[in-house]
Order: sequence, then C-alpha cells, then structure tokens
Amino acid sequence: MRNPLYQRVQFIMGAHSLTQLPPDQGIEIAFAGRSNAGKSSAINKITGQKSLARTSKTPGRTQQINFFKLDEMRHIVDLPGYGYAKVSEKVKRHWQKTLGDYLRQRQSLRGLILMMDIRHPFTEFDRQMLAWCQHEGMPTHILLTKADKLGRGAASSALQKVRNTLVKEFGAAREDSWVTVQLFSALKGTGVEEALDILDAWFELDEA
Repeated sequence: MRNPLYQRVQFIMGAHSLTQLPPDQGIEIAFAGRSNAGKSSAINKITGQKSLARTSKTPGRTQQINFFKLDEMRHIVDLPGYGYAKVSEKVKRHWQKTLGDYLRQRQSLRGLILMMDIRHPFTEFDRQMLAWCQHEGMPTHILLTKADKLGRGAASSALQKVRNTLVKEFGAAREDSWVTVQLFSALKGTGVEEALDILDAWFELDEA
C-alpha cells in the first residue's frame, strides 16, 4: 500500500525570492521542467490530488517557488516553469538567478524530478539543468511526460534514445547512475508507481 502522506500533502507557501523560503531543514524534492512539459499535471497525478498544483491552458503560470508539505520534515517543491512563458527579460533573469541560487544553496534538496515532453526532449535548459546536476552529483529522475501522445513502440524508442543521449552526453552508463529516466503520462497514469518508488527512496519513506 502506498504511503498515505502523498494524499495528505498540502500547499503551504509560495516564494518569490530565497529570503522567503521556509527553514532549510528536512528533505525537499524539487520538480522542474519546461513550462509546457506537464509539470503541474504530473505533481497532481503523483500525489493523487486533482488540483494541488495549479494547471493552466497558459503555460508558465508558476512564477514562484511553491512548497507542499507531506509532513514537518518532507516537502515537494514546484519550481518555476522555464522557456515558454511570455514574461519580460527582467523577470526571466530574476528567475534564472533565483533558480540557480536555490539549486546550489538549498541543503535540504535531496533530488530533482525533471519533466521533459517525450516529443521534445533535451531543450537547451534541460541540458543546462542536467549539466548542473551532474556537476553537483544531484540525484535526478527524468519523467518523459505525455507518453500517451505516442504509440507503445514509438514511446519505447523515444525512451531508448533519451537513455543513449544521457550516456553519450552525461556519462550515465550505470544503473546506479545519478540520473534515471522513465515514461510518464498524467492522463493515462503511466509510470506513476515507478515515480513514487523514486520519491519513497529519496524521502526515506521506505525506511520509515
């Protein structure tokens, strides 16, 4: 039976700057991805809540760092979407710096869930994020979202191509590598259990 903490998770705050963040303690798992990669839908599906993370027909609505509490020492962090939102260059520069500082400085950050649209993987920012995670040794798990948009064979082929790119560009050649990847569909529920297995391990719920 899956840990009930996910179903009880609740929004606690949104921060526009690092000075507004809650205390740097416990375990945080951050979700990041291009603004139209289905990040909010993935968070909602994984937690079993329909409207925990706000979804919108206008990508890029998440323009703050949103914190969701599982318990006093475990949090899911929804990072601002990148690359698609129609915002000013000033706002983009602010979020690039804020995001970079959060990823570098946050001691409680245990791992990063990176969303990539299975039809359009490895955007420039995806590669930047992966290069940073590789440099910092940050555990990273990629969800190839919207897998339902492809047939089973095409989805499997896309997954293998992503794995090959991870090996070629980021040296992810072992099963115990810092980066892993899976197929995911919020619409069909594909890959939810696999994603929860990763979260359970990072949140140390399998040891609780």
